[in-house]
Amino acid sequence: MQFLKTNRGRALAWLVTLLLGGLIVWGTQHDAALYHDPIMQVTQVTTGQPSKETDDFHNTDTQTKQTLHGKILNGRYRGQRLTVTNTYSRSGAMDQRYRVGSQLFVVVHDHQSAHLTATAKDLKRDTPLLFMIWLVVGLLLLIMQFSGFMAFLSVAANGVLFLIAILLNGSTQGAQVLWIFGSLAVVFAALTLWLVLGANRQMLITLATTLGGTAIAIVVALLVFHFTHERGMFYESMQYVTQLPRPLFLAETLLGSLGAVMDESTDIISSLFALKRERPELSAAQVFKSGRQIGSTIMGPLINVLFFIFVADTFPMAMLYLKNGNSWGYTFSMNMSMGVVQSLISGIGIVLAVPLASFLASRFMEKKVRA
Repeated sequence: MQFLKTNRGRALAWLVTLLLGGLIVWGTQHDAALYHDPIMQVTQVTTGQPSKETDDFHNTDTQTKQTLHGKILNGRYRGQRLTVTNTYSRSGAMDQRYRVGSQLFVVVHDHQSAHLTATAKDLKRDTPLLFMIWLVVGLLLLIMQFSGFMAFLSVAANGVLFLIAILLNGSTQGAQVLWIFGSLAVVFAALTLWLVLGANRQMLITLATTLGGTAIAIVVALLVFHFTHERGMFYESMQYVTQLPRPLFLAETLLGSLGAVMDESTDIISSLFALKRERPELSAAQVFKSGRQIGSTIMGPLINVLFFIFVADTFPMAMLYLKNGNSWGYTFSMNMSMGVVQSLISGIGIVLAVPLASFLASRFMEKKVRA
C-alpha cells in the first residue's frame, strides 16, 4: 500500500483499474456462451406508431409495437437469425423498449420450421451490473486504499453470510427465522467491525454499543406490540410472503436497526477516540458529554436518511395505488405503514445509542489512546 502513495503508484493503479473496467465491459458483451437460455442480439429495430390507451380510472398511456431483428449468440441455435415482436409503453411499468445492440433472453417456440419464432423474455443486464460493481470497488481501492479494501471485504463476507442464512431459512421452512437472523446480526456486527476497525478496544466498545442499542430497540418495540395488541400492524401488506410474516418482519427490522445503530456508534466512538488521543487529560465525564454532543449532531441526519430510504422504496407502489383510485388511508396501510414502524424502531435505536456509546467509551477507553 505504500507504493500507492507515490505518483507513479497512483498512475499505475488508475491504469490497471481502467483496463479492468474495459475488460469487464468487453467480457460481458461476449459471455453469452456461459448462459443456458438463448440470447439474441438485436441488429435492427422497426418501430410502429404509438397508440393511446385509457383505463377505467382515466390513466392514460401510450403503447408502441417494435419488430426486432437479430441473431442468437449461444446454444444449439447459435448464429441463426430470427424476428421478435415487442410492445412497450411510455410508463415502462411492465415492459421496456429495446434498441440496436441490446442482448435479450428469448424463448424459442418453433423447433421444427426453417424460420425460428421466439418471444423476448428479458434484457441481459450483467454489463451494467458488473460495471457498477467495478466502479465502486475501484473507487474504494484508489481513494481509501487499504481501508477501502477492508470495507469491500466486509461487504463481500457479509453477502456470503446473508446468502447462507437465506438458505438455512429455506431449509427450515422459516421455523427458525428469528434465531437465524438474530445470530446473523451478531456475526454481521462482529465481522464488519473487526475488518474495518481491527481487533482492539475501540472495536469491542463499538460492538457492545451496536448490539446493545439494537437489542434495546427491539425489546422496546416488542413491549409496545404487546401492550397495543399490534393494532395497526398490517402484516398482510407483506406481499408474496410464503411463511409467517410476523417473525420475518421482526428479522427484517432487526437487520435494519443494526445497520443504523452501527453507523452511528462507529462515528461517535471513533470521534471520541480521536478526541482522547489529542487531549488525553479529558476526564470520563468530559468524554461522556462530548459523546452526547457528537451524537446530537449525527442523530438528526441519520434519522432523515432512514426516512428518505423508506420513502424512495415505497413511492412507486404508493403512486400506483393512488392512480388506481385507492384512498390515502388504504395506500398508506398497504405500502407505508410497516416501513414507518421499521423506521421508528430504528430511530429508537439511534437515539438510545448516543448515551450508550458515550457511557461505554467514557468508562472503558484507555487513559492514553495510542495513535
